[in-house]
Amino acid sequence: MMSRTNERTLGEIIRQVLKEHRLEGKIMEAKVASAWSAVMGPNIARYTTSVHLNGATLRVCLRSSVLRSELSMGKERIASMLNRELGNEAVREIIFS
Repeated sequence: MMSRTNERTLGEIIRQVLKEHRLEGKIMEAKVASAWSAVMGPNIARYTTSVHLNGATLRVCLRSSVLRSELSMGKERIASMLNRELGNEAVREIIFS
């Protein structure tokens, strides 16, 4: 039987490369941006100018102050829906600007 000391799966190699080049955060940010559009729908996505993830804090820039105020009241629920869509607890706080 062969020793598995140098054998790794392709997934393990990809995760290592992402970690070494510090790309994990950027990939998660892209996933969160996609989840934002999927969860919030096209009408809210149309008013969204940017979505940035910094650690576990999501900053969402909106063009409408009325929408910003309305969404601010449901931050916890939105974070929960995003995390469910992502399959992990990536978003703990949301800041609307």
